[in-house]
Amino acid sequence: MRASLETVFMVSVVGDMVGLPIMPPYYSLRLLPYVVPDVALWRRRVLREREFTEHHEYHLHGV
Repeated sequence: MRASLETVFMVSVVGDMVGLPIMPPYYSLRLLPYVVPDVALWRRRVLREREFTEHHEYHLHGV
């Protein structure tokens, strides 16, 4: 849950790095000092290729 909320926050603040300009640049620049330490990890997590079923945990008991 925390990772999902963090992703939404980072997309709204610095989404223009991945091609999603949502907030005006003025507000993004005001919040930039607070998100700089997490930008590299966030970009790696958002831009990596994933499988469709990766977000769900399937427990196949007895199979």
